Amino acid sequence: MDKSGNEGGKMALLNIVYEDPDFVVVDKVGGMLAVPGRGEHKIDSVAYRVRQMFPGCIEQPAAHRLDMDTSGLMVLGLTALGHRELSRQFLERETRKRYVALLEGKLEGTSGTIELPFRLDLDNRPLQMYDEVHGKMGTTHWERIGIESGVTRVGFVPVTGRTHQLRLHSAHERGLGIPIVGDPFYGNGTGPGQMKLHACELGFRHPVSGEEVCFTSEPDF
Repeated sequence: MDKSGNEGGKMALLNIVYEDPDFVVVDKVGGMLAVPGRGEHKIDSVAYRVRQMFPGCIEQPAAHRLDMDTSGLMVLGLTALGHRELSRQFLERETRKRYVALLEGKLEGTSGTIELPFRLDLDNRPLQMYDEVHGKMGTTHWERIGIESGVTRVGFVPVTGRTHQLRLHSAHERGLGIPIVGDPFYGNGTGPGQMKLHACELGFRHPVSGEEVCFTSEPDF
């Protein structure tokens, strides 16, 4: 397989944005797993393909994750040092992340901050649910970019990085009250790869040099 993701004449959907001895930044397509799921039929993922493409890559390179239906920028550590330092930055909220999304309707406000406590819905995995008592707080800054043919383009800057945070914050009545276009869990999506949520900016410190680096990616919607 070459660095563009070709293997046996088949084009693998893995766009390499930047390559470094200690990490690699990729632009994930919607509908692809970030890391392997359970079972051989769910092994194909960004992490799996990176391991195939970069000899010597560690067993589990993903420093963070994107939902399967979310597209955009991911960074993976190729070495143990790279992975450890990048993972620490995500854990301690030292990274910079920005997303863009389309919402299923017209959003009246222009900007704000959403703070909602939520947790896993044990009866409906992997969905998350609002829970004032047992939920953990998720915080997201948002801004309306514009309204296009009845849908709203928004920018999200998550402060926390909880499972389905932006999806729940969009759809829940205590959040924006409008689901993301194509969301199969909280909106009207009917299959993988339809959701219009894209990780468009990712910034962090180089795991070895400490230099500030930032990568951007434009969505295809």
